[in-house]
Amino acid sequence: MDLKNSTILITGGTSGIGLELVKQLTDLGSTIIVTGRKADALAETKKQFPNVFTFQSDVSKAIDIEQLYLDVTSQFPNLNIIINNAGLMRLIDLQDTSLDLENINVEIATNLTGTIQMVHQFLPHLLKQKSAGIVNVSSGIAFMSYSSAPVYSATKAGVRAYTQALRLQLEGTNVKVFEMIPPGVKTKLQDDWIKQPNDSMMMNADEMVKVAIKGLLADKKELKPFVISIIKLAARIFPNTLLNFGHREFKAIKKLQKEKLS
Repeated sequence: MDLKNSTILITGGTSGIGLELVKQLTDLGSTIIVTGRKADALAETKKQFPNVFTFQSDVSKAIDIEQLYLDVTSQFPNLNIIINNAGLMRLIDLQDTSLDLENINVEIATNLTGTIQMVHQFLPHLLKQKSAGIVNVSSGIAFMSYSSAPVYSATKAGVRAYTQALRLQLEGTNVKVFEMIPPGVKTKLQDDWIKQPNDSMMMNADEMVKVAIKGLLADKKELKPFVISIIKLAARIFPNTLLNFGHREFKAIKKLQKEKLS
């Protein structure tokens, strides 16, 4: 992909991987459009990067996506890349009856439904461009369900499956389909967790984005660091070992929660 001469829309671009994408793509000379739910976070992003364009929009809401499409395509007819980065990750005990149906669905609406709806809404426009791209952000967890975050795990496996199907359906068109597959990355996703991830097992956002941009420039279908290849292999050879390794975290979290209540 020619990123320098591209107009790129990034959902969830005010923190973490999204904000780092804004930074590095701006440095390349791309025209950047940033969306997010919070007006104050968008204002802060605009303050950091005065040349970006911001739109307040929630990908979990169809009405927001429809309005975003009208606003962006009218103001930026050359839009040719969308990066579906907006995401939510929560530690959830599936036996917690305090979560109502709307609450338990929040991650699905943001991570999976939001990605699918963004693609569906913007695809007709992208197909009209000379060269276009769609980047969907999944996760290493797509290969190994993480019991501490069961709904997040389901959404990221869903994003991977959807992206593969989308790529096949768009064969022979001008739209290239990419999957960004981060491992654990140090972002604000984990800020309110009762048990913080092991730093030594986490990747910095700037390193992950460097890998992604290098892959985009080379038209690689999967934008992933080497550790993801190891996770994919381990998931095939030792699936139960990998699942049980991750499940230790859930047990530790449950223990901390009990201690907090006692």
